[in-house]
Amino acid sequence: MFRKILIANRGEIAVRIMATCREMGIQTVAVYSEADRNALHVIEADEAYEIGPAPAAQSYLKIDTIIATAQKSGAEAIHPGYGFLSENAAFAEACAEAGIVFIGPSAAAMSLMGSKIAAKQLAQEAEVPTVPGYDGASQSHATLLREAERIGFPLLIKASAGGGGKGMRTVARDDDFLEQLAGAQREALAAFGDETIFLERLIQEPRHVEIQILGDMHGHLIYLGERECSIQRRHQKILEESPSVALTPTLREEMGTAAVRIARAAGYVNAGTIEFLLDADKRFYFLEMNTRLQVEHPVTELVTGLDLVRQQLLIAAGEPLDILQEDVVQRGHAIEVRLYAENPEQHFLPSTGRITSFIKPEGPGIRMDRGIADGDEITQYYDPMIAKLIVYGEDRAATIDRLQRALQHCVVFGVTTNIPLLYAVSAHPHFQQGDTHTDFLEKHGLLNPSSPPELPDEALIAAALYEAQPQQGGESDNPWQRLGPWRMVGSDRIITYRYHEQAYTVSIRPSTHTASAWHVQINTETSEDIACTIKDGVLVLLRKGAQLTRLYVQQSKAEMQVALNGQLYRLQRSQPPDIATTKHGGGFAPTQKTLTAPMAGTIVKVHVHDGEAVEAQQVLVILSAMKMEHAIIAPYDGRVRHVHYQEREVVPGGAIIVEMEEQQR
Repeated sequence: MFRKILIANRGEIAVRIMATCREMGIQTVAVYSEADRNALHVIEADEAYEIGPAPAAQSYLKIDTIIATAQKSGAEAIHPGYGFLSENAAFAEACAEAGIVFIGPSAAAMSLMGSKIAAKQLAQEAEVPTVPGYDGASQSHATLLREAERIGFPLLIKASAGGGGKGMRTVARDDDFLEQLAGAQREALAAFGDETIFLERLIQEPRHVEIQILGDMHGHLIYLGERECSIQRRHQKILEESPSVALTPTLREEMGTAAVRIARAAGYVNAGTIEFLLDADKRFYFLEMNTRLQVEHPVTELVTGLDLVRQQLLIAAGEPLDILQEDVVQRGHAIEVRLYAENPEQHFLPSTGRITSFIKPEGPGIRMDRGIADGDEITQYYDPMIAKLIVYGEDRAATIDRLQRALQHCVVFGVTTNIPLLYAVSAHPHFQQGDTHTDFLEKHGLLNPSSPPELPDEALIAAALYEAQPQQGGESDNPWQRLGPWRMVGSDRIITYRYHEQAYTVSIRPSTHTASAWHVQINTETSEDIACTIKDGVLVLLRKGAQLTRLYVQQSKAEMQVALNGQLYRLQRSQPPDIATTKHGGGFAPTQKTLTAPMAGTIVKVHVHDGEAVEAQQVLVILSAMKMEHAIIAPYDGRVRHVHYQEREVVPGGAIIVEMEEQQR
């Protein structure tokens, strides 16, 4: 077995690999960019080396630097994790040339299966069904349009070298094909350095089911059951589970043996995943192979009892698999959700910023894989995934219940997250019935802007009592020095919060009936006595008689943030009058005048010019950020006053991209 390995990755997967290495007595070497100097994976490692600036292209994707670091540290092997260089055949070759073991498949197998076109052809040779489409050599727009018309619409444009939904477009009609083709090729080139695409018929309401395989160097290949990954957004998975309710034992065996046939034909060694689409008639079609450890591998670990990272290390060290196919048994049910820093009010674009507090759920059957700690920053340079929450139960119903409770007790302050979306999925009747397809979120309107959740009284009370505590932040006991936005009316202290344009007044005073309690009244409601205890600076425990409510509160100058049952409530605090607003009588422009970049990125397409009239919802500029394209659209009918950036220019987050003016009527 290896004495020391280097993990060529960051975040939660690097921390996850280190955990298994620690158990096996293997020393670990971390690499990090300038932005990750104090990251959790650096802290968890036995050794750590800086490899470059924050952009991945100058650090985590620098093959020569990583190889040199492995040699310098004395590491005998490199684990690539997932993402970055994990499916880069040139990296696997470089490891072999340097005499370093690459913990994964051979470069030849990776290159073969990394091309979706070649992989599809191999699957056909192995007599595994594939989706009808076009995967020919010609990439001319004329040929692709002709083939698209032959296949019929709707169809999918997909990047041959792609994954994670990058370079993938759904085209509903022929009029949109060439524009969507150009966008897919740009995105594929930016993400993978290869703009080759292929076309597939769009299967209506498919399930996405994948099979985990393991293969050793001695020709022994097995499958470890399936994971269903149908809950997706922008073709990226956000929830995975095992086993799938759609598979019978017979269908599971058919798909598992088909996956093994493909892997054997590719000469595959180590852990890998064969992905399939499953249609309404339970026909399955080969989709692609991921030649690495999957993000969602923990659900397989929980239902099989196997440590997949441990198996990877044993295989890479030349050990034969000691698991027979008949030994693989799925027990219970597991679900994983991906916790992202993203803003649903901005079409789920990444939410960058510093995580000021991260409260993990705890309890039986709950596992949290994370690479983020309090004080860490979510930047534009890397994937905005904060952590993976994995739950396990004796059956699917019990696991869903456990997932909901865990989401209710998961709190992140400092950035906006997708926790409410994940909870909405878990609570949806169709999900609970197992009726899931890849368009689940769109079909049930879960991505549409929704009304803000109703504000519970407990959130207002917790915010007010949190502010009233003299020990917060070591402030003075003199009420006039720490009064903040409070005002005094008789013996009552009164504060006004605003929540989505609605004002709420909270008045408190020490209770004369209950020790260590407060007399609380909201607006003109009936007052009540409530006790309040604050733990660890963020946990607020409210006691009303025998009833207890746990909330989490964070205070800032402009607002109070209160987390309760998976929802984050932002309460705007009363502020002194703004001089500029007062000067202009409090008026404001009724329409948005400037359109800004939601995050740092590169302008890849400008569709309009200064002075041009535009319609509401018209695409004005396309911004590429985190290897995905984001459209900046007109919020109303109007005229473009000025476009501030041109194509290929890099813009910072928040920069004004387009100035607009209302259309004169």
